[in-house]
Amino acid sequence: MAENPFRFLRGSAHLFYEDLSPTFLPVSPLSWISGDLHLENFGTYKGDNRLVYFDLNDFDEGALAPAAWELARMVTSIYTGFESLGIDKKEARRTAALFLQTYSFRLGLGRARYLEKQTARGIVQLLLDQVAERKQKELIRQRTLLKNDALRLRIDESRFFTLDKVLRKELKVHFTNWVNEEPTLKSGYRVLDSAFRIAGTGSLGVRRYVFLLQHKEDLKKYLLIDMKEALPSCTRVRVSNQQPSWASEAERIIAIQERMQNIPPALLSTTNFQGVPYVVKEMQPTADKIDFLLIRERYKDLACVIEDMALLTASAQLRSAGRQGSAIADALIAFGKEEGWQQGILDYAEAYAGKVREDYAEYFKAYKAGTFG
Repeated sequence: MAENPFRFLRGSAHLFYEDLSPTFLPVSPLSWISGDLHLENFGTYKGDNRLVYFDLNDFDEGALAPAAWELARMVTSIYTGFESLGIDKKEARRTAALFLQTYSFRLGLGRARYLEKQTARGIVQLLLDQVAERKQKELIRQRTLLKNDALRLRIDESRFFTLDKVLRKELKVHFTNWVNEEPTLKSGYRVLDSAFRIAGTGSLGVRRYVFLLQHKEDLKKYLLIDMKEALPSCTRVRVSNQQPSWASEAERIIAIQERMQNIPPALLSTTNFQGVPYVVKEMQPTADKIDFLLIRERYKDLACVIEDMALLTASAQLRSAGRQGSAIADALIAFGKEEGWQQGILDYAEAYAGKVREDYAEYFKAYKAGTFG
């Protein structure tokens, strides 16, 4: 988080909602939101149908809230992210306006769309091609090593860390039971190894584990499964409308993810370990996101990516319309066709990007002083 203001923004969604001033944002329909939409919370992944998609990919903060909240955080990330990349403010303003213009147009059309190899363009298409060509064994080779004639997770003290022996044993018993109850894995795989996993700026400090599975018959077939602790959404400090009564925070996360994404990631599920809810899914590579540093001066590519992100944002809201209190599609379509509200979000986001800079400076000073140990 000390790297730059954008990385700080990514890891401090709770501050965004503590500071949120709804009265300064345009009135908008209630919608399902990811709650932490920013430039790097879009990415490629393999769906449960084994096809590759580019979509919103983080729903830990998901909630039922005004659609404008999602837009305000996304546009703030454009201002903050572009500044951290050294892109001038004029280009940031133009790109932020393009995002809202495209979002409004797509929402007004009332048709949810999705991006896959056949429909993607530019950088997104290249990403999808890379993931489609990547074999599972490549990821396994990167994250494992051969030890005593058996494959084990590679403990690199960066992504994967050693578990306490007692916890490791308890996790193996628990996850073996989960595997045996999962329809697509049932009786087909065994748990070989486990480790503590770190991934994602906003997930630091969250209990997260990775499991290495081996097929019982095809011994050359392996899987990596991610199991991440599910915490309450940070939007709760500002949300005033009633939320559904979820069985657990993990159930909230995957319910919102399944209704907002076109196709959910492989093996998306929940489990409860020692009284704590977790989200489970097949582990995805961490590099399959847009590298804005590489395209910061390629404005045509930037515009193409931002338009795709706007399309996906509008599509996710349309796809989840009319579910458990969210506005029906007609209300979202009408909102998309309204004129004038976009400027309010642009002004709010640009002003809040200044607040992010101030918070980051205060944080960085404390970080350098050793406040965080």
